[in-house]
Amino acid sequence: MEKIDIFCRNTGQTIAVPLGANLDEVYRLAGLQMEYGPVSVRVNNKVEGMHYRIFGPKEVEFLDMTSSSGQRAYTRSLFFVLCKAAHDLYPDCRVWIDIPVSNGYFVDLQLDHAVTLDDVGRLRRRMQEIIAAALPIHRYETTTEQAIQMFTERGTLSKVKLLRSIGRLYTTYYEIDGYQDYYYGSMLTNTSQLYLFGLEKYFDGLLLRIPSREHPGELDEMVHQDKMFGIFKEHHRWQDILGLRTIGDLNEVIERGYTSQLIQISEALQEKKIARIADEIAQRKGIKVVLIAGPSSSGKTTTCKRLSVQLAVNGIKPVGISLDDYFVDREQTPRDANGDYDFEHLHALNLDLLNQQMTALLRGEEVELPRYDFPTGRSLMSGKKLTLHADEVLVVEGIHALNPELMSQVPQEQLFRVYASALTTLLLDNHNYIPTTDNRLLRRIIRDHKYRGVSAQETIHRWPSVRAGENRWIFPFQENADAMFNTAMLFELAVLKRAAEPLLEQVPESAPEHAEAYRLLKFLRYIKPIPETQIPPTSLLREFLGGSSFSY
Repeated sequence: MEKIDIFCRNTGQTIAVPLGANLDEVYRLAGLQMEYGPVSVRVNNKVEGMHYRIFGPKEVEFLDMTSSSGQRAYTRSLFFVLCKAAHDLYPDCRVWIDIPVSNGYFVDLQLDHAVTLDDVGRLRRRMQEIIAAALPIHRYETTTEQAIQMFTERGTLSKVKLLRSIGRLYTTYYEIDGYQDYYYGSMLTNTSQLYLFGLEKYFDGLLLRIPSREHPGELDEMVHQDKMFGIFKEHHRWQDILGLRTIGDLNEVIERGYTSQLIQISEALQEKKIARIADEIAQRKGIKVVLIAGPSSSGKTTTCKRLSVQLAVNGIKPVGISLDDYFVDREQTPRDANGDYDFEHLHALNLDLLNQQMTALLRGEEVELPRYDFPTGRSLMSGKKLTLHADEVLVVEGIHALNPELMSQVPQEQLFRVYASALTTLLLDNHNYIPTTDNRLLRRIIRDHKYRGVSAQETIHRWPSVRAGENRWIFPFQENADAMFNTAMLFELAVLKRAAEPLLEQVPESAPEHAEAYRLLKFLRYIKPIPETQIPPTSLLREFLGGSSFSY
């Protein structure tokens, strides 16, 4: 039997494997023991499923549940088992894997009756039976026309619309015990590998819970996110207005030449939401400080500027203050686990000075604002004096704006907190959601290259650190917001595609970041492009693409 050499990064050794062996066989031959894996594999810096077969020399790295790629493969496979269980119990039902919320995924289960606790219990038990049966998850490749016919017969029209719009000759699909489905990423090879999950009733649907990435032996803690869920539902109402739920729908709109109307209505809906937030601030007598928070590349700056315009329409004069000017001297900055300065730490800010000056301003006193000198890492007085007048409000933007400790000494009834983030509600199809973080990462790649001279490779390299900071300092305080604003545009992925693809293609195959660049490129190929020229200068997307009528 012909054999080929495979270098395994996990062991640092080269092993000989039979030509055509799949990655499950390679794993066994490598003699590895992974408690929570393997769930996927990085092959020549491209993530593949364990079904992948080897026909030439490769470098492989087996990934477990502590990796983002591994967790995605596990989650997709769990979606598949849930969809099969629903099909087994309710053959005529429709399942929409919808939005990430409460450390799980909201599932819209469309039955001929309202979802009950009994339905949830039946589904949970059926999923457990499918997992316990250790059923193989088969991967097949067929012509796209045959796949379209198969899903047409099944009545899964969102998949049909997607496959018709992408124009590929061949399509991969998966099967569990006669039930076929389409997923755009790698999968596990057997249902028995799904060792842990949770399924709860959640509002009018279900919440599917998955193991924690940091502690794979435990489920992520279920947290109540009623406000977050509400903002997702609001965006779904916007989608209903436009008839746009999936990428297949978006591609159809683009093909028919209706992009101008889509952009105009989407921008108008977003502006109307900002105006309503400004109206609410104006109606709450006594509000003197508006705090705007959100994760990286959420569009906080443009949100701040557009909200300031709408406040002015209400007769309120906005006065901007930058939290960056309240950094402590560099040597006083907290350090992270690696001993590096942690500039995203709450106590990287001089909270005492901030609270002292805010309370003084609210008493009508004059203060001299600080200025942070980034080259020297020193906090200096700027010489700029400020007094807050009766018709003015302070508008403060920063990642910690929702943290109660930030302005603990300021009367809370004088604060209004806004959370802004790009919460993608568009789905690839009814069983394939689009991670909200992908939307923000694409924005950041484009912005970093355009305004900071930073390559896509470097942005991807830094992203895990950025996400860790968000998980610690932003996401736990989301529900403290008085108002939430979804900055994602229903058409934006089609615009970002043109700007992002050339940058992602520059990430070399030899770089570890190539795996993420390849994944994003693979995803973007599903989407038809929209020219940037159709985007108005006031659009939030201009913060990343350039050409904004706002100055930054």
